[in-house]
This record gives sequence, structure tokens and C-alpha cells, in this order.
Amino acid sequence: MKFIQKYIGDKAFYKMLFILVFPLIIQQGVTNLVNLLDNMMVGALGTAQMTSVAAVNQLIFVFNLTIFGGISGASIFGAQFAGVGDDKGLRETFRFKMYFSLAVTALAMTVFWLWGDRLVMLFFNNEANRDLDLSVLLGYTRDYFGVMLLGLLPFAVVQAYAGTLRETGETFVPMVASVTAIFVNLGFNYLLIFGHFGFPRLGVRGAAIATVLSRYVELLIVVLYTHLRSSRFGFIRGAYRSLYVPAHLVRDIAVTGSPLMFNEVLWSLAMTSITHSYSTLGMTAMAAANITSTAWNLFCIIMFAMGTAVSIIVGRELGRGNPDGAKDLARKLLFVTFAVHIVMGALLVSCARLIPMLYNTEQIVKDTAATMLIFAGLMIPMHALVHCIYFTIRSGGKTVVTFLFDCVFTWVVTAPLAYLLCHFTPLSIAYVYLFVQLSDALKLLIGIVLLKRGSWANTVIPTGEKQQA
Repeated sequence: MKFIQKYIGDKAFYKMLFILVFPLIIQQGVTNLVNLLDNMMVGALGTAQMTSVAAVNQLIFVFNLTIFGGISGASIFGAQFAGVGDDKGLRETFRFKMYFSLAVTALAMTVFWLWGDRLVMLFFNNEANRDLDLSVLLGYTRDYFGVMLLGLLPFAVVQAYAGTLRETGETFVPMVASVTAIFVNLGFNYLLIFGHFGFPRLGVRGAAIATVLSRYVELLIVVLYTHLRSSRFGFIRGAYRSLYVPAHLVRDIAVTGSPLMFNEVLWSLAMTSITHSYSTLGMTAMAAANITSTAWNLFCIIMFAMGTAVSIIVGRELGRGNPDGAKDLARKLLFVTFAVHIVMGALLVSCARLIPMLYNTEQIVKDTAATMLIFAGLMIPMHALVHCIYFTIRSGGKTVVTFLFDCVFTWVVTAPLAYLLCHFTPLSIAYVYLFVQLSDALKLLIGIVLLKRGSWANTVIPTGEKQQA
């Protein structure tokens, strides 16, 4: 009975969790399922096209996580303002998110426009790919990258809106917008990649056009809904009447959120470095790693949703000044996460031989990807715990700790390990991948120690009476 009270939770807990998480799971599930189908469609054009698109998406991944990092830092405050019903504080936090999103988008478009070719070619200019025609690969990446730049702005703005809606407890509409956009993407992929129903056959350029169209559809739905429901979402009333954000809030978000933003940027660069290490093992390794990553994301949809749930549920409780309640909820959320991902890991292992068969690529790529997927399935429960521990610590504003826990660990341990294994051992990509994944066992131990200390459970917004809207 004591174990149940400590780790399991009651009916009200699961009802609250289901209402919050279910739309996120649907959104993540459809997103990653369609990403898998997208990957297969591009892969049907050839291994060279698939790896070229994967290289570009690795760079865009850095941009995406920079946006997530900056907005997530502000969202620590947003979740706690929402917890006490402070529309004014939430509105000013939303404005900060918009400023940040626009600035990062302008910077990213400049960098990618000027140096995109050089950055992409880092994945292919190595000894293992010396027999490849790099001019062909560069042509594919230019076709794809040039169009994808047009989708950076709508993506960034949607994150500011959707993130703030979720902080108020509204997860359904962002889900609807995302799912609608995903099906737009899937439909136009089918039409534009292969040239069906009279549409031009555009290959990788068609895949990029479909993605950009879907970004604007998602933006339109989220923005229209938010402004048409301003009576419900008080933060949006007058959001653009003034551009003012209090200096103290900017300072507090910067102090608390900067480590989080730098964490996401540097972590994404570390992941890019690991991908670059994999690329030194050749095109087969890149293709197998791409298949593995896409399938792994599909089987981790609940993990990603639980991370968001932890940040919102625990953050609200901290905003109400109840650290003991926040710790209790965090403990139960982590237990649920671990139990669910034992099942998800088993499912991935059972599907590991089937997933690569969906791709039109060489048999050696399929066999390598199957082995990597088995290893990935075995690692999912561990990664799920690490993921949710990160969001738990972050919810209390301990962003310097999360910076050390996540980014510094990846740069000091994981990325060097990948480099050393790829350059100085005869291991195949599958076993390099296994040892890289296993390195997170150390991170898990560190995370458990940080959780038990309990110093993460802090309220970061001013206490006292809530501000008037």
C-alpha cells in the first residue's frame, strides 16, 4: 500500500495526466509516423537522396532546438504564471518568446543562406565517401535546403503560440493544428515527390515544398484559434497593443533561461557532431542511422509527451508554492514513464527486422538498421527516465544544473566516445551506436542523485497576489 501511494497515484492523477498527455501523444504519434512515411518516400528516390535530406535536416534540427531552448526557458515562467492565473505575466512572457523566435529565425536564415553548402558537405567530405560524386549530393541538398529556409519563420512563431497555449492547459488545438499540417505534408509529398495526378515530379524539392506548406497551415490554425478565443486566453488580449516586456522579466528569463537555450543549442551541435562521426563510416552507416533515428522517434512519442507533461504539471505545482506536492507528482510521473517504456522498448525490438524492409535501399543498410533498432529498443526505458528527469529538474528553474546534466555531459562523454569509436576502432556502426547509447547510464545515475537532493523544487515567479490582466 505504501508503494502504491508513493509511486502509483490515484484515479484523479491519471485522469489529469491523460487529459494533458493524450493530445500530445496523438500529435507526436502522427508527426513521427508521417516522418517515417516521408523518410520512406524520399528513400524511394535512392540512398543518396535520403542521406542528403538527412544531412540538411540535421542542420535544421539545430535551429529547431535553439527555438525550443529559448522558448522553454520562458516557459518555465509561463507555466508558473499560468498556475496562479496571472494573464499579465503570461502575456509578457509570450511577447518575449516572439522576440526571441524572430531574432533566431533571422540569424539562422542568414547563416544557412551564406554557409549552407559548406555545412552540409561536412557530412560527406571524408575518406569513407571518397568514391561518391559530391556534386550530385550537393545538388540534392541545394534543392531541398533552399526551399526549407522558407519554413523556418512559421515554425518559430507556432512554437511561441502553441507553447503558451499548452501552459494554460490547452493541448488539443495545437494537436489538431499539427495533425492537420502533417496530413497536408504527407499529401503534397505524395503529389510533388513522385508527380502524381498531373503534379510535377520534383523529388527532394517537392518534399521541401510539402513541408513548408504544412508549416503555414499549422501557423494559420494556431494563430486564428488563439485570437478568436481571446476571452478564454487572456494572455493574447492586447498582446500586440504594446511591445513592452518588463526589464526585470527579461533579466529573470535570461538568467534562468540562457543556460537552457545554450544547452539546447550545444546539445544539438553535439548530436550533429555524433552524426558526423557516424558519417565517417560511410554512406551505409549514414543511411542506417537515419532509418534508426526516424523509427526511434516514432516509438518515443510517449517519452516526448511525458517530458512536456512533467514540465507543465510540476511547474504549475511549484508556481502554487507547493514543492512537496511537486516532488510527489514528479515521482509518480517518472514511475509511469519507466513502466510504459518497458513496453515500448519491447515493441521496438519486436519490429526491428520489419521496419527496414519498408525502405527501398540496399540489403546491407536494412540489416545494419535492424541491429541498431534492437539496441535502440533495449535502451528506451533508460532514455525515457533520463528525459523526464531533465524536465523535472528544469521545471524548478535549475537551468545551470540541467546545462551540466545534459549538454556538458554530451560534449564531455557522448560525443568524444562516438568520435573515438568511429576513428580508432574497427567496430561497425551498429556497435558504435550501442556503446554511445549506453553512455547515458552514467547520466541516469547522476540524474537520480540530483532528484533525491530535492533542491530543484523552486518557485521562480514572484510570490504573493497575482497581477491583474
